[in-house]
Amino acid sequence: MSDHATVSSAVPVTTATRNESYGLKNGVLSPLEVIGQSVANIAPTATPTVVIPLVFAAAGGATWFAYLFALVGILLVSFSINQFARRSASPGSLYTYIATGLGPTWGIAVGWTLFIAYIACASSVTTGFTNYVNVLVRDIFHLQTDLSPALLVAVLALSVLGSWFFAYKDVRLSTRLMLGLELISISFILLVVGATLFYHGWRLDWTQLSLHGATADTLRLGLILAIFSFTGFESATALGSEARSPLRTIPQAVSLSAVFVGLLFAVSAYTQVLGFAGNDVPLDKSDAPLQVLSARAGVPFLGVLITVGAIISFFACVLASITAGARVLFLLGRHGLFHASLGGAHEINETPHVAVTVSAVLAFVPAAVLTGLGENLFSIYGWIGTTATLGFILVYIAVAIAAPVYLYRRRELRPWHVLASLAAIAFMVVALVGAVYPLPDAPNSYPIFAFVALLGVGFAWSAVQYVSSAQVRGDIEADLAAIRKRFERGPTPGKTAGHATRGASAVLETP
Repeated sequence: MSDHATVSSAVPVTTATRNESYGLKNGVLSPLEVIGQSVANIAPTATPTVVIPLVFAAAGGATWFAYLFALVGILLVSFSINQFARRSASPGSLYTYIATGLGPTWGIAVGWTLFIAYIACASSVTTGFTNYVNVLVRDIFHLQTDLSPALLVAVLALSVLGSWFFAYKDVRLSTRLMLGLELISISFILLVVGATLFYHGWRLDWTQLSLHGATADTLRLGLILAIFSFTGFESATALGSEARSPLRTIPQAVSLSAVFVGLLFAVSAYTQVLGFAGNDVPLDKSDAPLQVLSARAGVPFLGVLITVGAIISFFACVLASITAGARVLFLLGRHGLFHASLGGAHEINETPHVAVTVSAVLAFVPAAVLTGLGENLFSIYGWIGTTATLGFILVYIAVAIAAPVYLYRRRELRPWHVLASLAAIAFMVVALVGAVYPLPDAPNSYPIFAFVALLGVGFAWSAVQYVSSAQVRGDIEADLAAIRKRFERGPTPGKTAGHATRGASAVLETP
């Protein structure tokens, strides 16, 4: 492919370290910064402000349990992910994991699916950002109506443009910003939780704790929605070149981010159900549950902080999604599956600048078009979010299948690996079936059709490139082999384990 042959000019190599890390910054991110990527991609403020009322509508007083149960499923998935993350690292995230475990063809399918998921997540969350900016402006200026569609699109563009700038400029700046923003927004949630528990005298709600009225069917429906809250927890795996000691920090980030937000969700769910007891408007009918709780607890000023916190968290999620999606696209470009320019790294910033720009544009367009047409922001959030969630679930199923195959080939497979994978697959299949069957009525069915169409087009294009080009096949297989060899032989003297080898980049630089 002539385009593929230009990768060497698109990614100039100035030092051995730069060559080894695909032109990205090499080993610069601390463990906290890596965790910040995964936490931000989950958008922990979005669940207490948007999703918990929906889970309550299905699971009632067992909402807190649905989140703990979902956490178990996510940890099972993280167990499979970490079988790869403890042994290899690259910007390709789960794309390279699946390619290593099940082969390049399946890896390509998962890489494209994961890219769809991250970009759809970014696009969906821009509308959450826009909605809460709209709420804040109405409250400050005492407006009786929402901002016009044109102004809402401008706000949406601001979230994407800001995210693009930080992702384009510096990965350390963006990860530190994400971590700081999420800590601020989470602290606001914890203030409301603490105020609500104090208001109710710190008493235990035995109706909730005894799962009164819960049935297997209601728990199943609640579990499906609860799992949606965790999607994106694995995105730290996209920082394989940039994380310090990636074989240690990335698995920690994957597991700890899931545990941290899972406990936050469970506590928030318990508190919201407790705080809404006896309220005129039930929890599942409230569009601002934390603001209601702050008012009932006698601290209404926290409601404004929650609105600000939601804006902060949604922005951090847009940034995290573009950051992760761009790195997957970056490696797909380097492997020749898309235009070679997508595999280029900025000479000074050492970021995948072209892939970041393309990812930002793709995230902006669908949300902007629907917002400009006057559609409800929460509806758009749900529609595009459904497409993202379907992508994540399919990827989680694939990695749970690939992990035991990968370990078997390494002669490291143990019975508990198989059991954990089967349990993870069962959890995710339940969520997948629940999301598509029975098929929702229009327009809620459109995101499912859109996902299938995107998946088919992208996979068909990538498959054609892979089958028709011996160079593409050779580059993918050589890069995977180089990654495997790098981690089997241990760290290069003077470097931490996990830095990319010169061999991998040398193969990719060959015209």
